[in-house]
Amino acid sequence: MTDQPLISEFTQEPLQSTEISNSSTIPAEELERLTSDIVAALKTVFDPEIPVDIYELGLIYKVDIEDDRSVKIDMTLTAPGCPVAGEMPIWTENAVSAVPGVSHVDVTMVFDPPWDPSRMSDEARVALNYF
Repeated sequence: MTDQPLISEFTQEPLQSTEISNSSTIPAEELERLTSDIVAALKTVFDPEIPVDIYELGLIYKVDIEDDRSVKIDMTLTAPGCPVAGEMPIWTENAVSAVPGVSHVDVTMVFDPPWDPSRMSDEARVALNYF
């Protein structure tokens, strides 16, 4: 296993444009496919109160793909008191676990730094009419 994440922590940069580490034993084209499929899976998870997926909302802080194809995700919520706080990590884990080639998924809920609207993508801003 590598100690270095293959998809590193990001702030407002989308995962698909994050630099991928060369230290993986996973072939580059497979790593690109996994990355793309994981992003697509994250985009299927929605906060029931907001019509935008968790990826575009900027709730995903970090995704690490390990050499054994396990995936570690740090995510947050728009507010710590979110009514689905206990369920959203499970939805995220289930979505990413369904990606072919992923061996295991571990989702950690973090609140530092706290989420704020500046983390939203332009797509989310348009969907929410937030300018």
